Amino acid sequence: MQRYLARRLLITVPILLGITVLSYLILSLTPGDPVQMLIDPNATQADLEIRRRELGLNDPIAVRYVKWLGEVLRGNLGYSFSTGAPVARRIGERVLPTLTLTVTALVLSYAVAVPVGMVAATRRYTWVDYVATFVAFLGISLPTFFLGLAGIYIFALRLRWLPVGGTQTLGGDGGLLDALHHLVLPATVLAAAGAGALTRYVRSSMLEVLGQDYVRTAHAKGLAERLVVRRHALRNALIPVVTLAGLQIPALLAGAVITEQVFEWPGMGRLTIEAINQRDYPVLMGITLITAVFVALGNLLADITYSVVDPRIRYD
Repeated sequence: MQRYLARRLLITVPILLGITVLSYLILSLTPGDPVQMLIDPNATQADLEIRRRELGLNDPIAVRYVKWLGEVLRGNLGYSFSTGAPVARRIGERVLPTLTLTVTALVLSYAVAVPVGMVAATRRYTWVDYVATFVAFLGISLPTFFLGLAGIYIFALRLRWLPVGGTQTLGGDGGLLDALHHLVLPATVLAAAGAGALTRYVRSSMLEVLGQDYVRTAHAKGLAERLVVRRHALRNALIPVVTLAGLQIPALLAGAVITEQVFEWPGMGRLTIEAINQRDYPVLMGITLITAVFVALGNLLADITYSVVDPRIRYD
């Protein structure tokens, strides 16, 4: 296992390098002038040129990328064009809210999808299966921003059960219960699409496993239905589903950009929108790099979990 982990980490380095090269090239070729977003609209062309020179925007793209990469290797992600603050500090202030939101959404999606998909598979072609399939497709089809606005209208404005947005009540004590109260609605909205897709995967995987010979043998031996489903079928059916956890991380992070904007959640997604509007390239590059690291670690964790779920799989 240690050799496998070392090899995967070594492979991750050139992948991350390639991602940063492509991202830097795309951002540098994107229309828009960062200096125009930072300086007085009445500034002269000479003022703009001075500011570009200070930010190094007159250098060739390759030179700018090498300078940025050198700063990254020294543990510094550069400085924000808009505020002048270190990028690492700006992102560090937003990482925890985003991790809280995405991890909660991932847990919620699996907590809903696994039992619902299992029940739908064991009661195939019944009304339970049809309802579960309909709800799953509904969750997949509805856009995140629509679910967010609908959730705010129903649960925040009409029923007044949950807050409209933010992470804490203004003037409140800022305690754990208040934070959880604000987390419920955005995490549920973010988990909806993932839960819908996972439900379909769990159902399909369970149907395939339930038709295997060892399941029929367990039934023939007189084992109770619940033992056959939970102890034999479900564990094997979860093997391909577990690998989706790593693949869901990019989708959750992408969905968080919209969800955080709708609910005014102060995370990396909202910071991304702010950096795009301000043409703040160092912040965008830092977010891209951090997100790529999260995705790589998520896929690695999925592979490790794969071997835990199925003891037959070894990475020696």
